[in-house]
Amino acid sequence: MTVHFIGAGPGAADLITVRGQRLLERCPVCLYAGSTVATELLAYCPSDARVINTASLDLEAIEAEYLRANQSGDEVARLHSGDLSVYSALAEQLRRLKHHGIDYTLTPGVPAFSAAAALIERELTVPEVAQSVVLTRLSGRASKMPEREQLETFAETGATLAIHLAIHRLEEIATRLVPFYGETCPVAVVYRASWPEERLVQGVLSDIVERLVDNPIERSALILVGPALADSDFRDSALYETGYRRRFRHEGDDASVVERG
Repeated sequence: MTVHFIGAGPGAADLITVRGQRLLERCPVCLYAGSTVATELLAYCPSDARVINTASLDLEAIEAEYLRANQSGDEVARLHSGDLSVYSALAEQLRRLKHHGIDYTLTPGVPAFSAAAALIERELTVPEVAQSVVLTRLSGRASKMPEREQLETFAETGATLAIHLAIHRLEEIATRLVPFYGETCPVAVVYRASWPEERLVQGVLSDIVERLVDNPIERSALILVGPALADSDFRDSALYETGYRRRFRHEGDDASVVERG
């Protein structure tokens, strides 16, 4: 018996990985986070699968489902939204599975910030503007931020910020970031990227709060901030310049073209 943790992707059912879909198709038990995972993904499960929405379950109840499946020898697909590596509450589940000697696998998924970047049609790392992306959040009820991981510390670098789980504190975020990025720094608030109800609100640090006054977003949103979100005033990457020396291509080589008949 194995528990297969699967990154379900940002929402759209066709943005799950092929490996993730195949695991869903073969597992007789599926646990999914109903508050953040689109139910359309459950169509990949076997028609007779035991499907459990874990949105209202605590860790002990989820653990009990793993133990139940282990006793009956059933493989489990455990669906988490986005990618498993960020804000997935994965670590504590793995710790309990290790304690019980239950095997598990991890299958990555498309993260929310990637889907958000696709929606706003931006690269988050732009030559000589920003070459780093910081995935972060603010302290909340679920867990506090480490003392050294403050918004201002990251903002001081000028990196692109992808701020999770903090839409309810947007005004505070804008106020704290203006001294580092300036009032005209681009901001994008993305609600449920790739879902049918996805929504995008764009502005700058000085007006982003006002843009949401008439139609607020209260949850499930990602905040992107940084100069890389602007669509101009950057140089082309040197990677594709004519004189750029590539490790696997020598001067005079023809471009690689593969003809398929």
